[in-house]
Amino acid sequence: MSAPADLKTAATNTWCPGCGNFAVLNALRATLQGLIEEGTPREDVVVVADIGCNSKITDYIGVNSFNALHGRAVASATGIALAEPRLKVVVHAGDGAAFAEGLEHTLFAAKRNVDITLIVHDNGVYGLTVGQAGPETPPGYRGRSTPYGSVEDPFNPLELLHAAGATYLARGYTHGIPLLKRLYREAILHRGFSVVDTLQVCVTFRNMYEAYNARVYELDGFDPRDEAEALAKIREWDYRSDGPIALGTFSVRERPLWGEQYAGYGDEPVDVEARLAEAFASLT
Repeated sequence: MSAPADLKTAATNTWCPGCGNFAVLNALRATLQGLIEEGTPREDVVVVADIGCNSKITDYIGVNSFNALHGRAVASATGIALAEPRLKVVVHAGDGAAFAEGLEHTLFAAKRNVDITLIVHDNGVYGLTVGQAGPETPPGYRGRSTPYGSVEDPFNPLELLHAAGATYLARGYTHGIPLLKRLYREAILHRGFSVVDTLQVCVTFRNMYEAYNARVYELDGFDPRDEAEALAKIREWDYRSDGPIALGTFSVRERPLWGEQYAGYGDEPVDVEARLAEAFASLT
């Protein structure tokens, strides 16, 4: 039987005061505590973190954890989930790790529908390397790597992941812990590749609280299983305007998990020579 679901640790928290990571931590810890109290064995929860400010979260949640190389958290989590499918694997990565250094792993996890949850700490900046522009940084941002202002337009990560085949897509905001808890719970319980793009404000290098507070709204009466409606809502925020930003669950789809397609594979002996002959014959 699992121990009581008190997931706090003795580690000293070193995030900047006001950092959005505190909201992510509190929402996820409460979510995991609830799942454990409902019967999920504590030892069956694994938190995987990338490199960056987000990676400290493994110090602050008392469950099994793994810290990956930069951009490799999704790949590491994929291996963990395939090795032991019963585990609930939750990945933490910044927008740089998820959508730049590790974009190929993120896209292929979506394409394959790996049964893991990716929580993106999306602050539109590389906070740990003191404010460099990243893949979700808007034009005009002045930082160490763009002293005269960034000139690149960010892409829409949820639109890209929808096209790649992700089966659960949502957006949250670190000034809304009740919604974050709902989204994190939905994502973890969903069978398949789940992504919660979390607008996680970096108060030190890109303080977006005032701007986000004026623009965000929560989806209401929305059907995330309607493909056309889901894509339209995902595309609503074009990252270049001051228009509204929707929060909530955008898309829920059902597809076989990666690995299920191979059920029964190897149960019977295979005539390799016959298979090769058949393959070569099909090429002529």
